[in-house]
Amino acid sequence: MTTRPRTALAALTLLACLLPGAAACSHSPAPAPSTSPAAAPQTSAVPAAEADAHLLPGMPPPLDPHDLYAADRPGQLADAVRDFPSRVYVPNTESDTVSVIDPATYQVVDTLHVGHQPQHVVPSWDLKTLWVNNDLGNTLTPIDPATGKAGGTVDVHDPYNLYFTPDGKYAVVMASADRQLVFRDAHTMAVVKSVPADCAGVNHADFSPDGRYFIVSCEFSGEFSGELLKVDTASMTVLAKQALPQHGSMPQDVKISPDGRTWYVADMVAGGVWTLDGDTFGPPTLLPTGKGAHGLYVSRDSRSLYVSNRDEGTVSVLDFATRTLTAKWRLPDGGSPDMGGVSADGKVLWLSGRYDAEVYAISTDDGHLLARVPVGAGPHGLCVYPQPGRYSLGHTGIFR
Repeated sequence: MTTRPRTALAALTLLACLLPGAAACSHSPAPAPSTSPAAAPQTSAVPAAEADAHLLPGMPPPLDPHDLYAADRPGQLADAVRDFPSRVYVPNTESDTVSVIDPATYQVVDTLHVGHQPQHVVPSWDLKTLWVNNDLGNTLTPIDPATGKAGGTVDVHDPYNLYFTPDGKYAVVMASADRQLVFRDAHTMAVVKSVPADCAGVNHADFSPDGRYFIVSCEFSGEFSGELLKVDTASMTVLAKQALPQHGSMPQDVKISPDGRTWYVADMVAGGVWTLDGDTFGPPTLLPTGKGAHGLYVSRDSRSLYVSNRDEGTVSVLDFATRTLTAKWRLPDGGSPDMGGVSADGKVLWLSGRYDAEVYAISTDDGHLLARVPVGAGPHGLCVYPQPGRYSLGHTGIFR
């Protein structure tokens, strides 16, 4: 298994829009770099050509070699999304609907009828479309975020979750029941290659700093569960697989640290997040956060990771620099915080209440509950939109 030299990954320079085929630049200019976290590691620079050579061809380079989320600063919206109304799109798995919330009033302003068992609302790579993953309906429903209206469905089998390769060429459908990663054309959704996952419940993922590989969680319990896959982006092949060391593990959301050195994987059964080195794909270490650890969200200043602990109604706050927990926010009267995202200004963490037919708006200042919004049954992977960033890697919003 070939890995990328860490010095090369750390030395990606501010070259946005210079790579051939960096299509993101045609949609919006790269915003100015922002200040990196104080504790971000520093490395010496290398020639631009050498740094470019390690990137997935066609991928826009990171704005800041020390902070993968530098494009996600508060209010830093791309031109493509700047005029979209601010909304929270909530897929209700048991109601076959999407509730549309106005975050300014905490009110549901529309209900969209979609396919059977919608799981996640996913921003497209070019930021112009939101895709509703109708898992058991075997379709995707596009939403125009300019109008908030749904379009005609597209046939896609078993779309439990959806990601996009950093070069914008392919959508990666997490076909959970089919045990496949299905690479499709990012625009037409035509199948390019189906890759057997050889594990149960492929679901969440994130990409390496150079875009060359991504790590996938296999969340189902039972045989061939509790595993992680490392996948080569260009060749569309599984490079390696490992089982998490705790029996019965159910790995969920996956996020990479701002400096690109550490991967975090939430685990509902282990009650915390696993940390590992993605390059070596070595054994992980568990950091306990809370019962039913599920969703992972990066703060707008790249300093903190919010961890939703679904089975105890809490959110843990982890400091990236020290890898320690700095706070635990508890929902009054309980709840089941699941999937969501951070508001464009970074002030509100929005999470679905999976088993309570509600959505939580949580202040990121001190964790107090701003609102509970009633929605349909079984709310899951809600999407806060628009959010800052130049392009989307998928899920409920992973922006670079």
